[in-house]
Amino acid sequence: MNPTNALAVAARLSASIPLGKRRCAICGNRVGAFLPYRGGSREAPALMRALDVVGSDVDNFECPRCGAHDRERHLLLYMERTGLLAELAGKVIVHFAPEARLSKRIEQAGPSRYTKCDLFPSGAEVQREDLLAMSFADSSVDLLIANHVLEHVPDDQQAIREVARVLRPGGHAILQTPFSAMLAKTWEDEGIVSAEARNEAYGQEDHVRLFGRDIFSRFEQAGLHSRVQSHAELLADVDPFELGVNPREPFFLYQR
Repeated sequence: MNPTNALAVAARLSASIPLGKRRCAICGNRVGAFLPYRGGSREAPALMRALDVVGSDVDNFECPRCGAHDRERHLLLYMERTGLLAELAGKVIVHFAPEARLSKRIEQAGPSRYTKCDLFPSGAEVQREDLLAMSFADSSVDLLIANHVLEHVPDDQQAIREVARVLRPGGHAILQTPFSAMLAKTWEDEGIVSAEARNEAYGQEDHVRLFGRDIFSRFEQAGLHSRVQSHAELLADVDPFELGVNPREPFFLYQR
């Protein structure tokens, strides 16, 4: 075993110590620590630190017991607290880039139709769909989830128009994405194409933009109404350290 793999195994074993101070909101297990993503915040591009980007908690990313990532743990907490999860029974749900553990919770809620989809499906249970040109009929979806997806698509404005098109009146969209409140305007440049440049500019090699504080107006221009709330507003009694979530990440909930 090479040293890198040995360290990863040691970290996983240490993190999975029972009766730890941390707890996974997905599997319910207590753990010693959550596992970092790519070495954690110390390894993040300097520009992302300078711009104070809000997104995944890369220092407390993965549950060593069930593998749930911080952003699906946080999203489950948000959906439970707002009552959205309990209201999914009999509803039509579309879920882009479906997280395996969160998907099970959604299925258990009893939707009438639950379509897991991705531009590049990872399995037979995932339908191929392009967020820029969905096959779903107008006003046919009650809830669309795109958790950390919009930073990957080439045209976020077209994607939002498509989301608004397929949602029923009163339907909801969950549109989590990294952003920087220091940026007055969303930053994207078609000249930034290499993996290295995108990693430095946007925080990850497959990201094509970094949203700024105009994110709300960008989404609302397509006909979506903000129902965005902060962690402090919705989960004031939740200890973000214990559950390994980023309290600075809002619940990006929108309604048609």
